[in-house]
Amino acid sequence: MLEILGKTNIDFMGKRNLAFAFSGVLVLLGVVAIVQIGRGAANLGIDFAGGTAVQLKFAQPVRTDEARAALDRNNLTGAEIQEFVSESKLLVRIKTKTTIEEKVADRVVAAFAKEFPNNKLEVEASTEIGPTIGHKLQEDALIAILISFAGIILYIAARFEFRFGVAAALSTFHDVLAVLGVFYVLDKEVTLLVVTALLTLAGYSLTDTVVVFDRIRENLRVRRRDNLETIINNGINQVLSRTIVTSLTVVLVLIPLTLAGGEVLHDFSLALLLGVIVGTYSSIFVASPILVIWPGGAGKLL
Repeated sequence: MLEILGKTNIDFMGKRNLAFAFSGVLVLLGVVAIVQIGRGAANLGIDFAGGTAVQLKFAQPVRTDEARAALDRNNLTGAEIQEFVSESKLLVRIKTKTTIEEKVADRVVAAFAKEFPNNKLEVEASTEIGPTIGHKLQEDALIAILISFAGIILYIAARFEFRFGVAAALSTFHDVLAVLGVFYVLDKEVTLLVVTALLTLAGYSLTDTVVVFDRIRENLRVRRRDNLETIINNGINQVLSRTIVTSLTVVLVLIPLTLAGGEVLHDFSLALLLGVIVGTYSSIFVASPILVIWPGGAGKLL
């Protein structure tokens, strides 16, 4: 593994109070975001808030910017448009609180027929998502996240010890709340794709935490006379280059996707990008310090 930092001797545990204060702000933002999502006051996608999805096939390709401009001119603003270039298709998703009787899909078709009169189109699929279905999807997404946390605790508890599992779960929960909080502050739309990104980053955060925990456990076995903070600091410093190189590799992939991946991939890749950064931070400054403040001391960590 490339040693980009060389041998370090950073006192991470000495900075844990500052890190906990910063993490507290991130968690608070995440809690506010969850409350607002539950109240329906956040920027929710049509999966959660309800809306219309229409898949159209054109005789000639229509670019997404042209399609969005056409819809805007016909009072159908805020559309999320996905282009299938090879098949001359568009998937148009519009968040709206209108009822099915208002036939938003028909308004979309009429707008395109008016704006592109020489480009024949046909409707391949049309779906209306009501608020009841959206509420059910919110509940299912929350259940999926909670189940993933339960699985994390059981897995880490079986591989290490219960307190390691709790520390890893709290760290992962911190990461999810942090990304949700940032999305809420930025007024980013929360969709099922974003939920998928949150579950993905939970897995990444867990993997990164396990690597740090594994080295800490090894040091606990061979350095019993050292105090716990020293052992944890040494463990983190020993895997710091590996952690940064791994995260940097992922970040180098996510940055182009976020900047140039298009509107459909933007929020997904942004959530992953934020999650990788926060997940790397939490493995060092959240999960590991929890072992220090956990009642029982170093003697019971083996």
